[in-house]
Amino acid sequence: MWTDTHCHLDAAEFDADRAAVVARARAGGVTMAVLPAVHVDWFDKAAAVAQEYGFAYALGLHPLWLGTAEDEHIERLRAAARAALADPRFVAIGEIGLDFFVADPDVARQERFFVEQLKIARDLDLPVIVHVRRSADALIKHLRRFEVPGGIVHAFNGSEQQALRFIARGFKLGFGGAMTYNGSQRIRRLAATLPMDALVLETDAPDIPPEWLRGSGRVGRNEPCELPRIAATLRALRQEVNAGAPVSLGALAAQTRANAQAALPRLAQLVA
Repeated sequence: MWTDTHCHLDAAEFDADRAAVVARARAGGVTMAVLPAVHVDWFDKAAAVAQEYGFAYALGLHPLWLGTAEDEHIERLRAAARAALADPRFVAIGEIGLDFFVADPDVARQERFFVEQLKIARDLDLPVIVHVRRSADALIKHLRRFEVPGGIVHAFNGSEQQALRFIARGFKLGFGGAMTYNGSQRIRRLAATLPMDALVLETDAPDIPPEWLRGSGRVGRNEPCELPRIAATLRALRQEVNAGAPVSLGALAAQTRANAQAALPRLAQLVA
C-alpha cells in the first residue's frame, strides 16, 4: 500500500503515543515509512524506532540542526553509516541539504556539511534525502560536483526548471502537506503536471500538516495516517489536468511505492 518517504516518527512529539500513531497509519494502509535522522544524537533512536515498527531509516545532519553540530560529527556519521550497511532497514544518507529560508543563514557552514555528507553517500554508494528551501540551485551545483546515486528531494518547492534538473540527476520529488494548501499554486501545478514516475509521497510528520489540520486557529500534529488523504489530493490535482486519464488510488499507491523503491533501492528488500 502507501509508503511515507519522509516521517520523523522518532521525534519527541510521538514519544507519548508512538504505538497508537503507527496503528492509525497501518489502519489507513501506510505500510512503510522512512525515518530520516537529523542529528548525530538521534541516530540510534531513528534506527531503533524503525526496527521496532518494521520501517526504514536514514542517517544525516540536517542543515537546521547544525548549530550544535561539530566537525567530528561528520566522521561519526561516516562510521555509523558504514556500520549500518549491514542493516537492511538503513536506506539512505539523510536528512541533509541546504536551507536559505532562515534568517541570516550561515551559507558556508551549511554547504561545507552538505558537501561532506555527499562524499559519504558517494563513497558508500547510497542515495540521499535532501532538504531544500530557497536553495535548489546551490544543491544542484553541489550534486553536479559530487555525484551520488540519486535519492529524494524532500518537500520540493522550487520551479519546474529546477524540478526537471533534479529529475535528470536521478532524483524523485517529495510532495506532502504543502500540496494540499490552496495557496501553494506552484507546488500544486507541479504535482499535477510533472512525470508520474518522478513523484513520491510524504508527510514530514509531525511537521507540514495538511490543510485540514490547520483550521480553527490551531495547527494539529501531522501523522503518517494522513498520507492516504494527501494522496487523494494528488490524484484530484492530476485528474484536473488529465481528465481523459483517471487514476485510481490503488494505482497511485503502487506507482508512488515503486518510485520510492527506485529512489531508495534498499527499500525494495523490505517486506511491508
